[in-house]
Amino acid sequence: MTAPHAAEAVEPVINTDFEHCESVYWVFTQRCNDECDHCYNLSGPRGAVISLEECLAIVDHLPARCDRIILSGGEPLADRKKLYAILEALRKRYGQATQVMLQTNGDLLTPERLDRILELGVSRIDIASIDRYHKHQGHRRQELEDLFRSRGMRGDEQDPLIDKDNYLKSEASFGFWGATEDMWLGGNWARGRALEKDIWKRDGGHNFCAILSGARGFLGGTELPQEISIQLWRINPCCPGTHRPLGDARTERVADVLAQAAASPVWRALNRGNPYAMGAALGLDASFGRRRAEALQNVCLWCDEFFSQHHNDASSVQGPIEV
Repeated sequence: MTAPHAAEAVEPVINTDFEHCESVYWVFTQRCNDECDHCYNLSGPRGAVISLEECLAIVDHLPARCDRIILSGGEPLADRKKLYAILEALRKRYGQATQVMLQTNGDLLTPERLDRILELGVSRIDIASIDRYHKHQGHRRQELEDLFRSRGMRGDEQDPLIDKDNYLKSEASFGFWGATEDMWLGGNWARGRALEKDIWKRDGGHNFCAILSGARGFLGGTELPQEISIQLWRINPCCPGTHRPLGDARTERVADVLAQAAASPVWRALNRGNPYAMGAALGLDASFGRRRAEALQNVCLWCDEFFSQHHNDASSVQGPIEV
C-alpha cells in the first residue's frame, strides 16, 4: 500500500461520543530483544518503560467502549509480567466486547506463552518482523505458522488493521507482515533510530499523516478506523507522535482528552490528514506548511517545528520515564 500524497480536503464529521473508540494502538513498553535501525521509538534491550501501576491506570482511563485494542512495543513478550497483567485488566474491564490484538516480532513466542496469551483473550496475533531490518528476518515463519495452526488459529491474509470489516472477528487468527519499501521503509518517519541512522524519508510532499498510523481520522468521520496511539503514556493522534502529545493517559481520561482536541482547529486539521494546514487558525496557511515540509524534507519534521515554534500551548504534558 502506497501512502497518498494528497490530503483530505473535506472536513470529516467529528465524533461526539469519545467514550467509544474504534481502535487504540498502545505501545506499553519500548523494551525489545532486537534493536532495529528503522525503529521509530528507540526500542531495544534498554528501551524506556513505565511501571505496572501506570499501565493499569491507563487501562482504567481508556474509553468505556473500544472495538479493538492493539498491544505493541518494543516487544510485548520482552515485558511479559506487564503484558499478562494488562491482558487480565482488559478482560476484566471489557469482557469479550473488545478484540485484543498483539503485535510481536515472534522471536520470544513459545507454545506455553502462546497458550497463556490466548487464554487471556488475545484473538489476533501479527508477526510484524518479515523484513530486512529485524534480526531474524522471518526465519521462524513456518515454525510459528505451524504453532498457530496447532492451536486452531486461522491464517488471515486480509489486512485486519485497516478494513473495519476484517478486524471485528471473534475467532483467533494470525498474520505476517513487515516493513516494505513502499510502506514503512519507504515512508520512514524522522523519528527515533531511523533519524539517528539517517534512513528517514526525505520527501516533504509524502503525507504519511493521511493514512492509518498517521493522524487522519483519529477523531472520526473517515472511512478509516478511528484510531489513536498511546506511546507508553502519551496520547497521540498518530503512531510517530506529535512533539506535544494530546494528553497523559496515566492521569487523564482518554475520552476527555479527545473531546478537548476536537474543539481545536489544529487537531482537526490533523484529523483531516492535512498537517500542512495545522497553523491556518494562527495565520500560517497550508502553502506555508507545505513550503516548510519541503524545506525540512519530511512532514513529521514540519509537525515538530509547528508545535515547538508556533503552537504555544501551556497545557503541554510532561512526565518521567523509567528506564
